[in-house]
Amino acid sequence: MWDPPARIAVLGTGRTGEAVARWALSLSAGREGAEVAVFSEDDDEGSREVARELIALGARVTLGARDVDGLRTDLVVASPGIAPHRPLLRSARELGAPVISELELAWRVSRARFIAVTGTNGKTTVTSLVAHLLTTSGLDARAVGNIGQPSILEAATAPPAALLVAECSSFQLALTDTFHPFVSVLLNITPDHLDWHGSLEAYERDKARVFAHQAEGDTAVVDVDDARSAAWAQRLGSSGVHVVRVTLSKPPRGGAGLVDEMLTVDTEAGPAALVESSELLIRGGHNVANALAAAAAALRAGATLEAVREGLRTFEPIEHRLQTVATLGGVTYVNDSKATNPDAVLKALDAFDGGRVIVLLGGRNKHNDFSALARRCERACRLAVLFGEARSELEQAFRDSDAEFVSATTMAGALRLARDAAVPGDVVLLSPACASFDEFAGFEDRGTTFAKLVRGAGQR
Repeated sequence: MWDPPARIAVLGTGRTGEAVARWALSLSAGREGAEVAVFSEDDDEGSREVARELIALGARVTLGARDVDGLRTDLVVASPGIAPHRPLLRSARELGAPVISELELAWRVSRARFIAVTGTNGKTTVTSLVAHLLTTSGLDARAVGNIGQPSILEAATAPPAALLVAECSSFQLALTDTFHPFVSVLLNITPDHLDWHGSLEAYERDKARVFAHQAEGDTAVVDVDDARSAAWAQRLGSSGVHVVRVTLSKPPRGGAGLVDEMLTVDTEAGPAALVESSELLIRGGHNVANALAAAAAALRAGATLEAVREGLRTFEPIEHRLQTVATLGGVTYVNDSKATNPDAVLKALDAFDGGRVIVLLGGRNKHNDFSALARRCERACRLAVLFGEARSELEQAFRDSDAEFVSATTMAGALRLARDAAVPGDVVLLSPACASFDEFAGFEDRGTTFAKLVRGAGQR
């Protein structure tokens, strides 16, 4: 069992940083030489409120911090929002103490086993679905990480028999050095967060750290329809890790796929039919792939076939992920605020009939290219409404295409334009392809605001 050090520094006062700080403070009472120091680049009302609470519990908190110069500590736990190039994280690395993520901390603390889910898109759906399938099997499964509780809160109390299903971002994986899930899932690798990682190659390396400590007896579930993910399936095959390949084609040996629209896994006893794709409550071909990956992971983690069948039929769409908000005047409004990169939007558009979509695109760009998305909108959308900080970049991409588009300053303005243009049978889809931080606190805030505006219009 890992023995946490006495002096712990935490970078960030957001959801993750606060959870780590509270955990560290729970250990420090009466412990000789214990100190919890918290540093945040932010100095707004939200961070001040967190700071007041942590100070009352015994932490030393510095807001508006640009470095940790002079700090003496044994361990630094960095929140995922702090990019490697930021002065705060760079100065922490210069201290000589280990710098890890909350995910790595949770792994060191936990007595439970981890199932790790990563990929550019689909992580939240697959994490939730794996936990749902395992729970349906009667197992103690808990979704953690970017979804549900921060990993450290569950890891500190979960019994050895529990299964922690962790949604793992590239940010969290980048700062791991012993993290060892017994089942891992890699869904896809497409350009995203390049402003944080610096390049697609660095982003891919950080994603692949999910496999770094897996060995013989462990399982890696890999979607091989994605070229970059498929390459990792080949590499892992020679390491002794049991690789389960997932595809929307016929199931490969020992893998999962489709047989005449039937989700099927190839087991030691032969092919096992799960459910028809039409029975899934989550829409789109990408969610068929997500369901196959989740089923494969759950089965390797101890779920039964019957429970997996039941769980696939009963799993409902997650908030902010192709979530139908309302149908007003024959127009369906869909909240897909979690689609924060172009590839996620391309997958979302595949879930609808071409030509009947009015898509809302905008927010803050993460160094992504919108040209392929604009070309897809030529045939997939009746209209694109562009908004937010990335509006000028989106407009340039759309000018170079034949897609119809109009622009608004804010998301609320974009929704008004979409509503005015929509006719019965249309879908108004918020699937922004961008981060939300130009206008909102996060994608959840953006999606919730969209839903409120839609429902408010319906009550007039």
